[in-house]
Amino acid sequence: MARFASVRARMAAPMRAARRRSLIARGVPRAGAIGSVTRRPLRRSLPARIAGIGAAVPARAVPSSEIAERLGVDERWIVTRTGVRSRYLADADDSLAELAAAAARAALADAGLEAAAIDLVLVATMAADDLTPNAAPLVAGLIGAEGAGAFDIGAACTGFLSALASAAGMVESGRSQGALVIGADLLSRLTDPGDRGTAALFADGAGAAVVVPGPRPGAEIGSILLSSTPDEQRIVHATHDQRKIRMQGQETFRLAVQQMSEVTVAAAEQAGLRLDEIDLFVYHQANARILRAVGERLGLPSERVVQSIDRYGNTSSATIPIALCDARDRGLLKPGAKVLVGAFGAGFTWGAGVIEWA
Repeated sequence: MARFASVRARMAAPMRAARRRSLIARGVPRAGAIGSVTRRPLRRSLPARIAGIGAAVPARAVPSSEIAERLGVDERWIVTRTGVRSRYLADADDSLAELAAAAARAALADAGLEAAAIDLVLVATMAADDLTPNAAPLVAGLIGAEGAGAFDIGAACTGFLSALASAAGMVESGRSQGALVIGADLLSRLTDPGDRGTAALFADGAGAAVVVPGPRPGAEIGSILLSSTPDEQRIVHATHDQRKIRMQGQETFRLAVQQMSEVTVAAAEQAGLRLDEIDLFVYHQANARILRAVGERLGLPSERVVQSIDRYGNTSSATIPIALCDARDRGLLKPGAKVLVGAFGAGFTWGAGVIEWA
């Protein structure tokens, strides 16, 4: 959409022209069914690949100085505690579905594919425009992926990683021939503007990845480890009544550092790699202090840990794809690079996996 600024990403090799998409269905299509349904056998494939990535943010950039004035603090107070110098915030008439669709279009263009090649749309979000319908079918309609399967995934800040694992499994099993994985959140609508613990941190944005079967060109998705434990103490929560995120900062910091560190080691071992063999670490941009603490605990060189939170803030499920786009625009994603992606979110949920970039 014109009102959203795209974060550009270019794939190294263009995809072959996509075949027209057809739905995979069980049983014989019924007369009068909506759309064209074609029976086809399930096909096992090589590991799923990311063929393109893209991102989009609202038009309005807000510096930390503006937030600081409202909160009655110094700008340096915000930057020191969060690492955020600027972020993008949605206007009242902005739509999450349209923002997600803008990111999806950028990813499709990056992959050299038309929306007709997509038969599955997954949107990871906790801020859909309405309680119902979900964002995914709206996004599928906006981009022209007519008849595609579409559903939302709720795993807070781990949402994009959870959706990526789900899409990879669908593609590898042959149940999908092309999937769009989108992380999109408008956290400003779930943030108390007077809460110092969240108002300076959270922001709005969307990022997307096109997932296709091998052996097509693209970045190979390795196994993705996902885990959870119940947040019985309500350390990060938002009620239906208030619809505002409340967070115990210190406890969230401790858990995020612990779990992202542990799952990083586990994901590297699962991939048969040492940490020093991984070229880039793209974590959920929760807080600059969390990123720094994870890097220090694992002994990671700071130049190998991607940081985009200073310019985009914490956009929840959108941070990983936005950070991937940002890393490639800055020349950090090299062909053949081994990239570990990891996240920790409310719930609690967390996970990590390794992608071999191409």
